[in-house]
Amino acid sequence: MKPFPHEYDVHLTGGSSGYAVLSTHGVPDLRAEAPADFDGPGDAWSPEHLLLAAVQACFLLTLRSIARASHVDFISLDVDTSGTVDRQEGVTRFTEIVLRPRLVIARGTDPERALRMLDKSEKHCLVSASLSTPIRVEPEITER
Repeated sequence: MKPFPHEYDVHLTGGSSGYAVLSTHGVPDLRAEAPADFDGPGDAWSPEHLLLAAVQACFLLTLRSIARASHVDFISLDVDTSGTVDRQEGVTRFTEIVLRPRLVIARGTDPERALRMLDKSEKHCLVSASLSTPIRVEPEITER
């Protein structure tokens, strides 16, 4: 890992209406627009969906790191995530994010240890740690 601080740059191109295009060096562009709930077309990534996706991706990448350091392999992870947007104190914001990870572990792996890894992954994910929104984890662990 490179020493801190790390800096990231993203570019946005957009006009007075229509889709915006998000870009950064070395990865495909991403089309963004308002979600249907905010009168957008609902057929592109919205800031709301991108925030939840960032939490999910960070959760997985943090779990991988913790699992490696703990010498615990897992078979797969699927995460369904929902976020509630509401108005609080005159500000529209996410009021809760719920992660529902389904972790598949090999038979013989301690499920309690796997559960602790999931909990630690949420707490140490840099995206989650950067948000003031409460994040709840409802895990499911199965063995295969």
